[in-house]
Formats: sequence, structure tokens, C-alpha cells
Amino acid sequence: MNKIKILIVEDESIVALDINKSLKLLGFDIVANAKNYEQALDYVINKPIDIILMDINLKNSQDGIQAAIDIKNRRDIPIIFLTAYSDDATIDRALECDPIGFLVKPFKKEELNSTIKIAIKKMTNTKVEKVNSNMEHIYDRYYYESSTNMLYYDDLPIKLSKTEKTFLALLVEHKGRIVTFEYIENYIWPDKAVSNSTTRSLIHRFRCKTDPNFIQTITGCGCRLV
Repeated sequence: MNKIKILIVEDESIVALDINKSLKLLGFDIVANAKNYEQALDYVINKPIDIILMDINLKNSQDGIQAAIDIKNRRDIPIIFLTAYSDDATIDRALECDPIGFLVKPFKKEELNSTIKIAIKKMTNTKVEKVNSNMEHIYDRYYYESSTNMLYYDDLPIKLSKTEKTFLALLVEHKGRIVTFEYIENYIWPDKAVSNSTTRSLIHRFRCKTDPNFIQTITGCGCRLV
């Protein structure tokens, strides 16, 4: 099981460093520390993220609440707000983003840990809902939607080429069984002679976009979804 991936959005370097250290001690994986609205959205668009720790009082273009609103419009990621203020007006505005919780600075490592555990619980419940829908759970935190031939890491769609989608559909159809390299070549390129290196290149590209253990390769034979 992969570690929980957390994005820190905090423009005060000392505070961000302290949070980073605490998260590492608690066993979490830090994606990055975004210092402003623009960096936060860039990471959300391009990186797998499970939980966001968001400072409400970001400086420059937009504050943390606006960042959270725009993030929610793109992905459903649990957000924990960090703030040095706890006035009613700020809290009421932040609640519109449906955050998982608030942490008032300065906070203890134990408070950070318990709040993140609540977020993980919510995330787990979301996974259960996906399993009960038309999303098929195929590996760890990866889900497959057969109607669109789309692969998701939690709620993040993974961009695959047409050939990679065909390859994935083939593996899902034969999940747990070995699909020979010859069968893969004939299935994906029925009217074209291809070399073994073409198939190996396809598998390599697919692995680069997913967990390396997603596909098990049997030397000289074929591969399968674990």
C-alpha cells in the first residue's frame, strides 16, 4: 500500500518546514510545498494528491479559501485548513468549501495526526462508494471504468494513449491471467508486424504512468495485472 500523499500549501517557509518534518515523522509522503495559489493548482492538476493542508491566509493573488474553491472544481480532495485566526467570518467563508477540518496555528503534531486520520477515513469511504459504482477496483488505489476505458488513481484520471488504453482493456479482460507477448502484439497491431521491442516499449510507457507493480512481467512469456 502506498503512503498517503499530502500537499502543503503554506507561504511561510518556517511553518511549512515544521509541518513537513511532522508529516515525515508521522509516516506520510509530502508531494510538495506550494507557496501560493498558482503553485497549488499546478500541483493539483499534475500530481497524485490524497490530502491538502491549506493555509487560509495566502498572500499575493488569491487566498487559501479561493484556492480550495478552485481545487474542488477540479478534483475532490479532502482539504484541511490551517489558520492563525479563528474568527466567525473566516470560518463561515471557509465552510463553503466543505473542508475536512481546521487546525489553528500553532498546533501540535498529535492534532495534525488526528485531523489527517479523519481525512483518511473520509477518503476510504469514498473508495467504497466507487467500488459500488461502475468503477472497477483493479489494483491498490487504481480504478477502471470500462464504459470509457479510463484509468483513475483515486479520482485523478490518468492520461493514456489509444494504444495504452487498448492494452489496459486487454489486461483487465484477462485480469490475473498471463497474456502472452504474441497475443498482445496480434491484438493491438493485427495488421502490422511489430518487434518485441515495440511491445516492451508499450509496457514501459504504461509503467511510467502507473505504479511499477501494476503489471507483472513473466520473462519470455507475457504479462498480467496482479
